[in-house]
Amino acid sequence: MSTTETPPATAPANRTSFAWRGLFLRLHFYAGVLVGPFILVAALTGVLYALTPQLESWVYSDQLRVPASAQQLPLSEQVSAAMATAPAGDLVAVRPAAEPGDTTRVLFAEEGLGESERRAVFVDPGTGKVTGDLVVSGASGVLPLRTTLDQLHRNLALGEPGRLYSELAASWLWVIALGGLVLWLTRARGSKRIRKHGLLGVWVLAGALFLSATGLTWSAYAGENIGTLREAFGWSTPALQVPGGGEHSGHGEHTEAPAADPADVDAVLATARGWGIDAGQVEIGLPAEGVWKVTEIEKGLASHGDAVAVRDGSVVSSVRFADFPFMAKMTRWGIDAHMGVLFGWPNQLLLLLLGGGLVALVVMGYRMWWKRRPTRGFGRPTPRGQWRKAPPVALVALGVGAVVVGWFAPLLGISLVAFLVVDALLGLRGEEKTAAS
Repeated sequence: MSTTETPPATAPANRTSFAWRGLFLRLHFYAGVLVGPFILVAALTGVLYALTPQLESWVYSDQLRVPASAQQLPLSEQVSAAMATAPAGDLVAVRPAAEPGDTTRVLFAEEGLGESERRAVFVDPGTGKVTGDLVVSGASGVLPLRTTLDQLHRNLALGEPGRLYSELAASWLWVIALGGLVLWLTRARGSKRIRKHGLLGVWVLAGALFLSATGLTWSAYAGENIGTLREAFGWSTPALQVPGGGEHSGHGEHTEAPAADPADVDAVLATARGWGIDAGQVEIGLPAEGVWKVTEIEKGLASHGDAVAVRDGSVVSSVRFADFPFMAKMTRWGIDAHMGVLFGWPNQLLLLLLGGGLVALVVMGYRMWWKRRPTRGFGRPTPRGQWRKAPPVALVALGVGAVVVGWFAPLLGISLVAFLVVDALLGLRGEEKTAAS
């Protein structure tokens, strides 16, 4: 290929539109270079995370699956079988087998585990045989494979620095996506490779915006602002008020062991079922201050999220998903869809296609840059300082928008201002060198 080749271009219709297109082009390119590695890793690990139900059933089949039995032992006997293995921690919760062939999980809090980690002992509900134990994490009780994928997906397994980088990437993803749409709608002539990149970007646009919005709910700074906004508008998820205990009583704090008789667990579950706790997957939290907590943990479009507090054989407090504020329901559904559990395998398939599309976009983007990099003689197709060509009113609007964005998503706002300042300074420097020569 000749090094004197220049990229094709079409003259803009007017100075202002070209200025804004140039700015979007530079933002799209440099933001893509900055967060492309994380988007690539997040897309790959996100696809694997969405497929973890199938992966876990294979990797942990010995712990999760047993021959289906027509008769099951009382839940209290299953708990006793788990306790007979002499785990080091305190019994804190029980998750009965949801379907024939599933095992029951008996959960213990242990010294040395992470804040959200518990030891799960798996019991065959038909025979009482213990099939193994694993450390599970979070309110969902995810297994080690999913925990590893989750850490890679959230923060590249780099801790807090990785978490900040992931928030930066999630914040920029919607800017990259919408900037790409602007470039597509205002496109001039371009190579076949560029057209394919743009067309694929249009197809995955809605999914990218969805992943960015739902992903930010887990972030440090933007996530906190989202929580504040939800609380201000009354969109927060209602919490079960446990009489005599804290909001998280019985769910595994490593403090004093709850005073409870495991023999009562069958009666507690029966009381909860009688009230209306009908999901297959539930967690029974051992009591604090004499109050048990039974929570539906099943995911899906039906969104089982009811919970009850039980004391002395009676329901003393409850929350129903049907009574959640609409935006609280939307948040729950959005997070479940992001995780691939909202509507079964079609949800997983959509995430697989979306993740594959994002991977292809990142690879194509880097490949286009490599093929047309300035060191090969193509030069810089869009000069720096494009934003200075825009009208003053537009610049004021951009400044106000940057302030709003900077408050809501601080990492995006700071990096955006830094980009504009550096871009302007480098543009002025380049103009000065040109004038001097």
